[in-house]
Amino acid sequence: MLLSLLLIIPIIGIFIISNLKAYSVGSSLIEAENTQKIKVIALVTASVNMILSFVVYVFFNSSSNQYQFVQEHYNIQSFDIYLGVDGISIYFVLLTTIIMPIALLANWNSIKENLKFYLITILLLETLLLAVFMVLDILLFYIFFESILPPLFLLIGLFGSSNKVRASYYFFLYTLWGSLFLLLSILTMYSIMGTTDFDALFKTNFDYAMQFVLFGGVFIAFAVKTPTIFLNNWLLKAHVESPLGGSIILAGIVLKLSLYGIFRLILPILPKATLDLTFIVYTIGVITILYASFSTLRTVDVKELIAYSSVSHAAVYLIGAFSNTIQGIEGSITLGLAHGFVSSGLFICAGGILYDRSGTRMIYLYRGVAQLMPLFSILFFILSLGNCGAPLTLNFIGEFMSLYGVFEKLPVLGLFAATSIVFSAAYTIYMFNRITFGGSFTKFFEENISDTTKREFTLLLVLVLFTVILGIYPSLILDSLHYPVVNLIYSFQSI
Repeated sequence: MLLSLLLIIPIIGIFIISNLKAYSVGSSLIEAENTQKIKVIALVTASVNMILSFVVYVFFNSSSNQYQFVQEHYNIQSFDIYLGVDGISIYFVLLTTIIMPIALLANWNSIKENLKFYLITILLLETLLLAVFMVLDILLFYIFFESILPPLFLLIGLFGSSNKVRASYYFFLYTLWGSLFLLLSILTMYSIMGTTDFDALFKTNFDYAMQFVLFGGVFIAFAVKTPTIFLNNWLLKAHVESPLGGSIILAGIVLKLSLYGIFRLILPILPKATLDLTFIVYTIGVITILYASFSTLRTVDVKELIAYSSVSHAAVYLIGAFSNTIQGIEGSITLGLAHGFVSSGLFICAGGILYDRSGTRMIYLYRGVAQLMPLFSILFFILSLGNCGAPLTLNFIGEFMSLYGVFEKLPVLGLFAATSIVFSAAYTIYMFNRITFGGSFTKFFEENISDTTKREFTLLLVLVLFTVILGIYPSLILDSLHYPVVNLIYSFQSI
């Protein structure tokens, strides 16, 4: 029942918001009160869902590698709909419910037009994203995996910046094209086995040639969503043009769909092809790391820099996921969670706080922010350390374990992959140093500019606390991950 509530609560919030009367003409006081009421209802809805997800986590048995809280909803012509979570999916559910209230608060005052539609879109996205992580059927996984495209398309296209329409079409067409290969692979699996149930497919031993074909289709879809080199144009445009809440959802949750899909569709179902094609995946990942890192070093747009940084970190957890080692897989999941917190925080710093006060995203136009905004600079510094993978942050744990898994298999490629640490330190230090220091403040900032508001401070503090506390006590995550990851590794060793 708990998992069903996680999906139903945002729908209830959507229903309440959609039935509130909008006052467009008349008393401005009534209109302001109604607007505030709509925003509060959306925030309360997302917050209740977050609390409920922590209740699920408290009652979750971390010593089990089985699906828990399994629910069968109804039967449609012999098609059973099951929900459940295990030690892997529970953390993606938590990440989603944590990021959503932050995304709502990030655009608390900046969305003026079509506010009701914006909030409904955010809550709808929450339901769809949670469904991806909770369904136990490969076909339902695909349906919800694709169903997030229209809301995000509208979110970027209606509420983005100057080139929002072009960016929304890039996002929609790129990801839709990639997912067609995933659909073909799923239909092929169904035609062979007559089922789309996860557990049944886990026990299936497809022949060697068929695994290669299926691997190609599934991997292309996830390579677009990661994204890897040559398939990342949509992400840069979407991040730069998206509203702040959209950027937070994209970086914090949507980029993790491919990582989760690898653990559900590729590793357990196609183990033979995975083992034989690991070198190719490593090569793609390393090239993506180098390409994204060099591109980040030359960019002058702070939002674009964070977007390129996301591509580099996504490539690190991609190769960690394919390391076929306990350390590498656990590290890739940990890095995915860490990236969700840190990248969301950096987007709030760049696309929210700095842009709202200066009206520009150009790094070379910033300087001296530390003199005017010391509290912001401290929080920005901690998040920058996380982006570098500095010790005592969750990113350090994730990167170290991911790269360790790669070194254990292919040391040479592991060495190239490890350059991501050096490059991330270089471009992150450049970004932080150029923005916060450098003499007197720039003309884009007034002398009486305010430091972070209570709302902005709370958002950044929450993300900083998650990054640091989990970096100091990573066992809070790793203990629950161990059993399902060991079970996943066992499926490789048994082929």
